[in-house]
Amino acid sequence: MWRKSSYSPDGNNCVEIGAGVGVRDSKAPTAPHLPVSPAGWEAFLDATKGDQFGRA
Repeated sequence: MWRKSSYSPDGNNCVEIGAGVGVRDSKAPTAPHLPVSPAGWEAFLDATKGDQFGRA
């Protein structure tokens, strides 16, 4: 099952996460997805919460 972020303002320009599956572009749901392990996803979330990516 795929979920969109609740922070996506218009529901179009976002990514979706699939539990135990990976990440995909919501505009191209049939395109290949990026596989992400549970540990990898947790590390990504921790990095974003800690602002390790900086501001663009």
